[in-house]
Amino acid sequence: MGARSGGVSRLPSGAVAPDGIAAWDGGSALRWTRALPARGVPVRAPEWAFAALPPAAVAGAGLLGGYGGLPAWGAALVALSLVWPVLRPEAAAVGAPVGVVLVLTTGDGLPLPVRVGLAAWQTGLWAAVGLRLAARRRQRAAALAAAGGTTAVAPDGMGGRAPRGTFLLGGGLVLLAAGGVLRAVAALRDGPGGPNAVPAAGWCLAGLGLTVLLSAALARRRAVGPRCGPVPVLRVLARVNGDLETEVYAADDLAARRPLFTVSTADGAGTPDDRAEKAGETGETGDTEQAARDLAEAAGRANGPRTAEPESAQEAGDAGRAEHREADEASALRELVERADSGRAGPLREAVLYGTPYDGAEVVLLAAAAKDGAAPVVETSLGPVRPVTGAALRRRGRAERDRAVREGRRGERREAAVAAAAARAEEAGPRGCERIPRWRAGWADWLLVAPAALFLALLCTDPSWRGSLYGLAAPLIAALIAPRRLLWRITADRDGLWFNGLWGVRRLAWEDVRAVEYEGGRLRIRATRASFDDWRVVSFRWPWLERRLGVPHPYERTAAEITVLWRDPATRPAGQADERLRGRALWPQAVVLGALAAGAVVFLR
Repeated sequence: MGARSGGVSRLPSGAVAPDGIAAWDGGSALRWTRALPARGVPVRAPEWAFAALPPAAVAGAGLLGGYGGLPAWGAALVALSLVWPVLRPEAAAVGAPVGVVLVLTTGDGLPLPVRVGLAAWQTGLWAAVGLRLAARRRQRAAALAAAGGTTAVAPDGMGGRAPRGTFLLGGGLVLLAAGGVLRAVAALRDGPGGPNAVPAAGWCLAGLGLTVLLSAALARRRAVGPRCGPVPVLRVLARVNGDLETEVYAADDLAARRPLFTVSTADGAGTPDDRAEKAGETGETGDTEQAARDLAEAAGRANGPRTAEPESAQEAGDAGRAEHREADEASALRELVERADSGRAGPLREAVLYGTPYDGAEVVLLAAAAKDGAAPVVETSLGPVRPVTGAALRRRGRAERDRAVREGRRGERREAAVAAAAARAEEAGPRGCERIPRWRAGWADWLLVAPAALFLALLCTDPSWRGSLYGLAAPLIAALIAPRRLLWRITADRDGLWFNGLWGVRRLAWEDVRAVEYEGGRLRIRATRASFDDWRVVSFRWPWLERRLGVPHPYERTAAEITVLWRDPATRPAGQADERLRGRALWPQAVVLGALAAGAVVFLR
């Protein structure tokens, strides 16, 4: 079994074959990172790109087809250049030059400066893709040199068929079918020679489907590689970061200063470390909300009553092992959820890397278990290798500094909250007339709602049918959304937290609180109970103004005070809130706000 040495969980002796596997030391790792492309070449796509770029490409294809004079398929090809350099550079290496020729030869409906700009933009994208693909070859060469020719067969425990590409295959087929349907509908409606906007959007959807299918094929082929025979192996260090991705470090980077790359992984047994395949395909993190629900179910299975007695010693042993496994699953899920909530990284572990790491590669890890004495874990990649660039390191450094500043402010807020709790206890006196703490909407909430209301009022003045549509929507928005934004209230007593809502008041017991979070202008209180939906409010935030004025956001103060009450039972009020203090249902106010909004619409129209 593994042991801990110097803060690193080590692999047990004899767990890795063959002996003499080279360590990926700092010097070799530095040569690998120097092989990365220049700063302006996109390597790590941000999470928003996976959701924003495909719709933007479809809209761009429609515009180019409708107003640019390009054929429908040509407009789609040019628009797909938005997606390919970031999500599928192999396709951009072929498609971008064709797009340049199309823009210069068939884009008669576009002004000359626009045509030249589009051609220059596609040429720049093609050059950036070439640099990225060349960097991959350099990374492969550097990794092979670091391995020193040592190869090994990947360990057992990865399952049979490679699980990669299944989600992408289904998604690609759906997009391809949607594009074909849209193209057919446009042809039936407009006939030949009709407008090109809708057909171009259909072609673009189909192109996105083909792109996703290409991603599925490449992912499947690269994932099968480590299963087909000996592959290069390297000794590294690894840990799970706060985004639930596996970070890989050089073998001598015991302080975990410089991650080389990140990759979404799942262990071979499919334990709670197994993130959803969809998240792995796109490079996004797993769903911690579902993990919390799985945690509750696993804990219920592990701690629930046992009514059936085993009929034999073998059945008793099987039942004991199943119970132990369920308890381990509940414990692992609990640790996973806590790590996702806090954003902290897991312990540093020694690992053996199977496969050649480069941008977009698929790898396998044999890593020491996070717990001392546990057996090593085989982890397979659920997504491509994503190198950590210098820009990503700088962003991480800034984020860590900002996090340290926020933690300092939160500490000050917590101290103030503890002092306030002590003052409440002194005010209560011997008769126990303690003040019940409450929090409610304030200027931050009005600052968000007022501009939105003014903007909606301007839309309602439109004399066209759009103004009528906005006029119908305004009373509904005022009745269903405004009360929850402007009249929310939280009350804390000895039993838990009370939240007023549109249809009634909800209670969340202290032991059912999972997290109290304030991040980016959003206050959220999360529960361990699957039946309790998370409570949240959102407002504007200007960190630079808060720092300059030395005034914290109201949500930050609220989160700190509730956190103190949640974590320290001694600071909670001893009394119980009555119906007046808990708040009441907001539907009467909703009716009034809806009526006022309807009257305002009639006046504006």
